[in-house]
Amino acid sequence: MTPKPHIVGINHVALEVADIEGALHFYGSIFNFELRGCEKDKDGRPVMAFIDMGDQFLALSKGRHQPPDRSRHFGLVVDDRSTVRRLAVAAGATLLDGPFLDFLDPWGNRIEVVEYRDLQFSKTEGVLRSMGLHLDKTEKAVDEIRQKGMA
Repeated sequence: MTPKPHIVGINHVALEVADIEGALHFYGSIFNFELRGCEKDKDGRPVMAFIDMGDQFLALSKGRHQPPDRSRHFGLVVDDRSTVRRLAVAAGATLLDGPFLDFLDPWGNRIEVVEYRDLQFSKTEGVLRSMGLHLDKTEKAVDEIRQKGMA
């Protein structure tokens, strides 16, 4: 039997938006981030933008045509979820009912916001340092990390 490759992580998530500059403004009014790069068409209009997340990135791609997401989403890890709620409302996001902080961006992309301290998800000290962050974990998250042998 041929061994199968392991899934190691997610390098990036790509979101389709109608307007790259509008999306950068929307996400920039909620989150602090660095722009990793931008691709432009032959007329100089942005068609992709890359929001840096340390060793990962969020790609914004021009061309969303489908209706708003109902269940499909991705979980975005932040250092302060409660502030995201307030800023997302101020930016015009549509908050969704449920036990988590889920919202739709203006193009219908569904984002579930989770807090770093509550999850087994971890960044290396080097990645956190390069991002200018020093984050802790709840005891529950530390326990999950220990149980998986990742401590």
